[in-house]
Amino acid sequence: MTRGTIQNRDAFLQTIAERLGRSPRLSGVSRPQWDDAPQWTVFAGYSQDDLLEALRQQCTLIHTDYIETTSAELAGVLKRQVSAYGGGPVIMPNDPRFAEYGLSSLLQEEWPAEQTDVHVWNPALGRQNIDAAEQANVGIAFSDITLAESGTVVLFSRNGQGRAIHFLPKTYIAIVPKSTIVPRMTQAAALIHEQIEQGALVPSCINFITGPSNSADIEMNLVVGVHGPMKAAYIIVTDR
Repeated sequence: MTRGTIQNRDAFLQTIAERLGRSPRLSGVSRPQWDDAPQWTVFAGYSQDDLLEALRQQCTLIHTDYIETTSAELAGVLKRQVSAYGGGPVIMPNDPRFAEYGLSSLLQEEWPAEQTDVHVWNPALGRQNIDAAEQANVGIAFSDITLAESGTVVLFSRNGQGRAIHFLPKTYIAIVPKSTIVPRMTQAAALIHEQIEQGALVPSCINFITGPSNSADIEMNLVVGVHGPMKAAYIIVTDR
């Protein structure tokens, strides 16, 4: 990933200042402190176990399969969930967490032996990755941040993980380490901002995905699976 550059920033800010009838402020600017900040009070004081329970309840509302497991049992649980969704083809990112969580042998040895084709996202393959995602029955990825309030997984796009993994397969499985669960969007944005302040290279494409694809018309008739995965599962790894 390469760091982007800002073009014509000074000229842009100068134009805004002129429209406001003043000179640009180059110092002495502080963030406002609001008396009311309800965005920080949702689930305030909740423990990680409390957030886990809130996420579980929300998954029922967003038509998402919720499964708890441990690191030791994760491979078996993941294998069974892929089978429950009809098997392969499977697409996954090139993510070191798959090896860290003991899933490498499952993805590279056991599934191919059962005629389950696994495609690992490779930026050198270009369009072939998108074609593989379109043909995949199951997409699998790790959640980087997870929102308990809405049941949303937050996924950072990177060279080894294109966004097509999350949107094009017929079904989708997100592996959710318990430690990634935060109350809501407010805390997720704060974590992302903190990474930027620390000089980390944060992707320009960050996807917030809440369960399977949903759409409702003006009469509020909900249809699931219109423009994305028809089914979704969150596998929560409770000891991570």
